[in-house]
Amino acid sequence: MTVLAVDLGGTRMRAALVTGDGQILERVVLPTPRDQPCARAVTGMAGALAGRTSPDSAVIGVPGRVLHTTGRLEHAPNLPPGWVASLTETDLGDALGVPVALANDADLATVGEHRFGAGRGADDVVYVTLSTGVGAGAVLGGRLVAGRRSGTEVGHVVVDMSCAHGTVEALASGTAVARAGAAAGLPADAAQVLALAPHDPLAADVWARALHAACACAVGLAHLYCPQRLVIGGGLGRHAPGLLDALRLAVDRAGPRGLPVPIAVVPAQLGDDAALVGAAGWQDARR
Repeated sequence: MTVLAVDLGGTRMRAALVTGDGQILERVVLPTPRDQPCARAVTGMAGALAGRTSPDSAVIGVPGRVLHTTGRLEHAPNLPPGWVASLTETDLGDALGVPVALANDADLATVGEHRFGAGRGADDVVYVTLSTGVGAGAVLGGRLVAGRRSGTEVGHVVVDMSCAHGTVEALASGTAVARAGAAAGLPADAAQVLALAPHDPLAADVWARALHAACACAVGLAHLYCPQRLVIGGGLGRHAPGLLDALRLAVDRAGPRGLPVPIAVVPAQLGDDAALVGAAGWQDARR
């Protein structure tokens, strides 16, 4: 079995041919064409991969809320105008000529890490991506937690009622760190703020506030799902110094009590490929 996996990001689209055991045969990365219909963009990527083998099915990862009962995208503010209405399993299936499943991109990455990455061998896994935004997904008993709609939108959970925008994403994402840095007179770049934090009090304060929100997010997910492993991914999640240790300490101190085996807070293993590789396990995870 070979699956066409497509990850429709905000500024870049990624596609790959993936085998049933999670191996990527071939991939392509292209800028998101904001002046082109969605179906044409997706079929163009599929065409760029068509030389090696023909896929049996396709899984399209989208940065938004999916209505699984009708197989369509409901809301995705970072995609080009007009794409949301045309992102349906039926329309894309007709365009590609194979069965298509739509998936929230964080859910897809969760399946990838659970089956082929840092969650391998565990039944209950929660994945969090701290990047430009904040996303999450959960697998319990080997099955993705999802109902009529994709869920686990932890980025929109409020963790600070004292400010107007106190959500996890507004406080703990890379975008949030860059925005807070700029407001403090620092570079409007998360990586630069983190580099300054060890010796600049303003940068240290910006990072401390983001870290507090990230820890609240991790503790909340630990109590909601009580997973065996909490997998941390995303650009900020992978590279922020001290983040994993802080999350481990927070979950240990404020997470679920009395567990025979503590929740393991571990780094993601698949990087930017998590959503692409997750396409290989998507159907099994949804059964």
